[in-house]
Amino acid sequence: MSGTTSPNYRERNSTADRALDILTMFDDTHLVVTGTAVAERLGVARSTAYRYLQSLVAGRFLEEAPGGGFRLGLRVLEIARLARRSYGLTEIALPSMQELSEEVHETVLLTRRTGDLVVCVDRAESGTRAVRISYERGSTLPLNAGASALVLLAWSPEAEARRLLETTELHRFTPATLTDVDALMERLARIRRLGHSITRGELDPDIVGIAAPITTPDGQVTAAVSIAALASRIYPEAETELAQKVRVTANEISERLALTTD
Repeated sequence: MSGTTSPNYRERNSTADRALDILTMFDDTHLVVTGTAVAERLGVARSTAYRYLQSLVAGRFLEEAPGGGFRLGLRVLEIARLARRSYGLTEIALPSMQELSEEVHETVLLTRRTGDLVVCVDRAESGTRAVRISYERGSTLPLNAGASALVLLAWSPEAEARRLLETTELHRFTPATLTDVDALMERLARIRRLGHSITRGELDPDIVGIAAPITTPDGQVTAAVSIAALASRIYPEAETELAQKVRVTANEISERLALTTD
């Protein structure tokens, strides 16, 4: 927290500007500010600084700290809660998805399950290795095909997963697509043990999918993030390393999601 006046402060001398300058004095190491520090920061008399502070206290943006000085008030917490609610899953996930796409030079997908369908919510494209795949934004696909679909189903209650598979028409997209319910249930159990799903040519011919779950603070799987790449570019021995990168990205998104819902 600096006691110097902002170099362009003469161009920013409205009451609103000064209130914002006071609020931005708070950070992780300065949870309480004093009237003297505010006067120095704004370049005004202490009496003037206290008038600004009292206005912020009246609006519940600040409150007097027990040991002296001023701390952030409940109105700031209310605004922070509303700000967190304004962020949707796509906004939370996309920065991490873009980082992963740039790192691995492949397409990264964000998917969610709605009943017996999987929906592609968004995708981040590699600038050098875009591929044509079935997962376009807003497209829906059945549960039994593709890494994302299997991840989203794997963490559902076992009875629910079996019921969905038994009551849904399971399409065979390629010779590698599983349609046998018992085989799929065994596959889901293996995915849970591994923490991720890897598929080769099960939805789109010649496409490898690697997916990991995104979880809510209470441990529920709410979405999946995945890589979709040409199989010719992903050798089997590289799958484990890529799966770890996808899991790291899924964890990052889960952590950011937790910050918006606490």
